[in-house]
Amino acid sequence: MSERRYWLMKSEPDAFSIDDMEKVGVEPWDGIRNYTARNFMRDEMNIGDGIFFYHSNAKPMAIVGTMEVASEPYDDPTQFDPKAKYFDPKSSKDNPKWQLVDVKFVQKFENPVTREAMKEEPELADMELFRLARLSITPVRESEWKKILEMAGAAY
Repeated sequence: MSERRYWLMKSEPDAFSIDDMEKVGVEPWDGIRNYTARNFMRDEMNIGDGIFFYHSNAKPMAIVGTMEVASEPYDDPTQFDPKAKYFDPKSSKDNPKWQLVDVKFVQKFENPVTREAMKEEPELADMELFRLARLSITPVRESEWKKILEMAGAAY
């Protein structure tokens, strides 16, 4: 068994919010069309890894809760569906390009941790969220995970 790792996954709340995640419980994290983000899911995530749910393109942008990885990676079915928003005509069932994992709701924060609050916290200055701002999935160090949970007043 590998050690638990931590991640941050972004979603625009008008597309899929923490409230939507809480309602469905478990959801395939589909539509990732960036190779680095795909590789994180395909090559590095393990069942049970912790995930921060980050509302992007929102006012304010913030970490609003936690999830965990709930499946091994598998082919993103939207890449094969011509009617799907994330259809990829260059991908085939014989040679799929895109992978995903299922994620499971854990908790919604009563006190979301805003991007601004994180930027003001010296312990979070090196977060990949700021360095790799355009990526929808970024790794989180264990110390950052603990600090953000503390800032949110949430359980570890």
